[in-house]
Amino acid sequence: MTNTFVSSIEAVNAAIQNYNPFTNDGIVKEQDVWGKGFPDVATLNAHASNKVFEAIKFVRTSQSSQDKLTSIAITAQKGVGKTHLLSRIRHQLEKEGGALFVYAGGNNYTDLNLVKYQFQQTLADSLSKTGSQKVMQWQEVATAMVNEVKTDNFSTPAELVKRFDQAYIDSLAKNKNLVSVLQRQVIKNKPYADPYILRAILWTLSETQAPFAIKYLSGEQLAQVNADELGLPNLSKTNQDREAEALKNIQQILNLVSFYNPVVICFDEIDVINNSTDDGLPTASIIANFVKIIHDTLENSELSQGIVILTVMLSETWRDKVNSMPGGTPDRISKYTQRKPLDLNNVSGDSMVQLVTVWLKEFYRLKNLVPPHPLYPFEESKLREYGKVSKPSVREALRWCADNFKIVQEALPSDPFERFTLAFQRESKADIGDYLENSDLISEALYFGFVTLKGQTLEEVIIEEVTNDVQPKTYHINYINFKIVGNKNRKEVKIGVAVIQSSQVTLTAGLKWLIDYERYDLTRGCLVRSESKIKQMKNHSSAYKLLNELKFARGGKHVDLIEEEIRPLVALLAVYQKRRNYQLTEEEIFDIISKNKITFNNLLLREILSEPSGNMPQINEDEEDKELITVLLDIPTSPPIRSETDDSDDDINKL
Repeated sequence: MTNTFVSSIEAVNAAIQNYNPFTNDGIVKEQDVWGKGFPDVATLNAHASNKVFEAIKFVRTSQSSQDKLTSIAITAQKGVGKTHLLSRIRHQLEKEGGALFVYAGGNNYTDLNLVKYQFQQTLADSLSKTGSQKVMQWQEVATAMVNEVKTDNFSTPAELVKRFDQAYIDSLAKNKNLVSVLQRQVIKNKPYADPYILRAILWTLSETQAPFAIKYLSGEQLAQVNADELGLPNLSKTNQDREAEALKNIQQILNLVSFYNPVVICFDEIDVINNSTDDGLPTASIIANFVKIIHDTLENSELSQGIVILTVMLSETWRDKVNSMPGGTPDRISKYTQRKPLDLNNVSGDSMVQLVTVWLKEFYRLKNLVPPHPLYPFEESKLREYGKVSKPSVREALRWCADNFKIVQEALPSDPFERFTLAFQRESKADIGDYLENSDLISEALYFGFVTLKGQTLEEVIIEEVTNDVQPKTYHINYINFKIVGNKNRKEVKIGVAVIQSSQVTLTAGLKWLIDYERYDLTRGCLVRSESKIKQMKNHSSAYKLLNELKFARGGKHVDLIEEEIRPLVALLAVYQKRRNYQLTEEEIFDIISKNKITFNNLLLREILSEPSGNMPQINEDEEDKELITVLLDIPTSPPIRSETDDSDDDINKL
């Protein structure tokens, strides 16, 4: 019996009431681009992300140096998902490889008079982020350089990083400098490369020196001791000096790294309002002009893997500012699409459903819950209608979800019996998984069933007490689930009940408890276990011998677990546990169960109480009782019949 497990509606509703996953409006920040990110609807604006990956392939495979650098402008209104799109591209590159990723958010350009120097810092910082090979992107490039000059074997970035510092120390012991050796070998193939930038990139393989190498690559000054250790120049410079030199450094870095991997550079939110330049130009104009400068000054080789520049802005920024800039700027900003920007779409009916599905999937995964359906508590028809009619931005859609992420209280019947009937029918049909293997649930349902019978006479036994406190307990294990205390013909009756649906080991241990009447203060032991499991027992097994002792020497019995008899008791227990949801009191539930003899007429409860004669207990029900049971349990009126139980140089190559 296999069913897809669905969490209880109470647990799901409690999670919904405690936390709303839509309240952050889906605002994607720079840390989300580099971090885990938000749930992504891959089909939403797939035309734009597909075009970017198409451009990456184009620059990588092109044989012309003129086509090694291309660009795409991406436009949309606020909240449509511009930065989210960049996050999708970044995460896909991290997962699958294919290009290095550089993210240049407009908020980082706090002084537009220093835009080149600030971009150099952005470039160095972005390449220090983890790439597709689980190391810094700088280290991926440095590894490619080393592998290019090694003669004996290929090393992964992780392997090189792990071995680099020790290899460097070993080389010094031989009066050699590993980094200098590598630098000389690599520069033979890159005669036009800046030797210090190349050297700094190689130093990123060192776990101890990488932070200082990256600081140098960003254009910052080092402490002299660090500069001496790395063998890098360290002149004191003003910000204006750094701005003057930044473009040359950017060109050198991009030419070097793009030789080994395509590079995707994303200029995001260029419409933010920063301090204007001395000329009074806004951020959008400055960034757009900078993209033009990069396009026009990079000296691309036909051997390069290529560069793709993405510039993301509001639709009106393109229309009112960038598209009217002189000197061919718009053509250079959207070269790949012939000056036509990629415009992002708002949410449709279909994408609204997909958006909510992926957000809720992540929500329920984190809460370790399985909802009744993937869109719960939303209705698919309402989501489609909202998306189709409103055509919202992603941000507007998520705000709508935040406002509507709530449980609608069900209108219940006014009569307690009708509420009970509704609850019982619903819980009888609820999917609770493979519950016949759940000994704890079954024992709890049986225990509750007997509790409802306290004070009543069943199978000639007056039930006086039902207790799950069976002493002594060993190591927090209690193989006897509960004890029924009563009186039959003025003789005390104490029946210990053990529900054991699990392994033979547990069965053997449980039977040892059941037959020890003196220790556990019992007059009879009762094992509840599916007969199919009993038939699997081997005649020579300890459990088989103990079961025979229980039945024939100790006067106990085995009761078969029949699904049609235990399922109503499990449903009753669920109704009781969820009584607040159904607006029922404990007194109302017990009163309805008693008046309608629901547990009184349960064959499994009767069989547990009956003498171990093997005779089928007879039930005298009038037609009204039979009709009620049929309505409540939704099962045939004829009860099932119980059966009786059957028995490059050496220094380089060391890397």
